Amino acid sequence: MKELVTERLILREWQQKDSKDLYEYARNELVGPSAGWPPHKNEEESKEIIEMFIKDEDTYAIVLESENKVIGSIGLHDRKPDHTITDLKQREIGYVLNPKYWGKNIVPEAVNELIKYSFTELELDLIWCGHFDFNGNSKRVVEKCGFRYKFTKNEKLKFLKNKEVTTLYYCIYKFEYYVSNL
Repeated sequence: MKELVTERLILREWQQKDSKDLYEYARNELVGPSAGWPPHKNEEESKEIIEMFIKDEDTYAIVLESENKVIGSIGLHDRKPDHTITDLKQREIGYVLNPKYWGKNIVPEAVNELIKYSFTELELDLIWCGHFDFNGNSKRVVEKCGFRYKFTKNEKLKFLKNKEVTTLYYCIYKFEYYVSNL
């Protein structure tokens, strides 16, 4: 994974030493359930998740450079929400942020950098982003970053005891990105 740098952030690979920072926000009831997973029970669980991130190589740690602290994560996952266009080179962005840093435009900064990287260096055709209907914070990020609504799906979250949710999916095509960034 290539390290990405913005004005305030470093998006980098996860390291085992990040477990304390991950646990700080992953144990919070406001974080995991809004992203589809239960709060972490202890730092050991956070260490196991970091091992998965390292193995899967599709999730960045969001580091706030001024504090040299991991404050969230952002993934570029190999998912295709619309099975009618599987021929396109595409990924799905997902993110979480420590609630202490909400409202500071951090996630849009990270998402925009990942979009730029995805279209210019990975040469993707399409990027997806979704949110649950009850997650207004994620909806604002998606809209700020130029994604356009495409469809809604009802789904069951296996990590949350098959809780039924409604997911709204948005996407941005490469040509839309280039037109809006000329």
